Amino acid sequence: MTAPLTPHDQHSPHDEPGEGRPPSHGQPSGESGAPYPSGYPEHPGHASGHPEHPGHPGHAELSEHSEHSEPGPELRAELVRASLVAIAVAVSGVLLGLLWLWLAPKVPLVSDGSAVYLKNSEGEDAVGADGVFTLLGLAFGAVSAIVVFLLFRHGGIALVVGLAIGGVLASVIAWRLGVWLGPTSDVVAHAKAAGKGVTFDGPLKLGAKGALLAWSVAAMVIHLVLTGLFGPRDPEPALPPAPQPEAR
Repeated sequence: MTAPLTPHDQHSPHDEPGEGRPPSHGQPSGESGAPYPSGYPEHPGHASGHPEHPGHPGHAELSEHSEHSEPGPELRAELVRASLVAIAVAVSGVLLGLLWLWLAPKVPLVSDGSAVYLKNSEGEDAVGADGVFTLLGLAFGAVSAIVVFLLFRHGGIALVVGLAIGGVLASVIAWRLGVWLGPTSDVVAHAKAAGKGVTFDGPLKLGAKGALLAWSVAAMVIHLVLTGLFGPRDPEPALPPAPQPEAR
């Protein structure tokens, strides 16, 4: 005797629906015995822990890191040029000090043995020293601005700041150098060494301390004028094309 035939639409209870067989009628086509037959989750973006939403903390960290990144090579090069300009301008203050010492009018003094007096009581020699220093500072500021503009025509605000800082340092160096190389500031000792009734030169002084800013002010103004007149121009934006009349 032969065994009864098993209907074709019945499956063995040991068969697994995930092994290439179609799912049964009571089970949706997207569901199977295993949650992920292919071995990967249905939504890999959410399962990986890095959603693509821009408000995620990971995106915030990346944005913060990009904002605090190091300056670009152009900015670093501009800062280096500004530092070199400031140093070069400050060193040139030695020349300003020597010229001030040479061109500034001398203040003649005389001693009667007990006190020291101005030989020319109505003279303006002391004020003339301040005026000479101011004029020399303006001239040096203009020259330094022209030289920097010719060397670095595409320079930015950093070069102007370098000019200003270098001008102040140069003026201070020139002032102290002129006073140091000039006649001694010990007037009493100088009068005793010169003798009674003998005229001698008084110390070189800078009464108007505002003259120390003459170099920086002149340099910034001249550089600004040169940049406005002869500096590079940004390309003008292209105009939109004119609308064409409709053909009838």
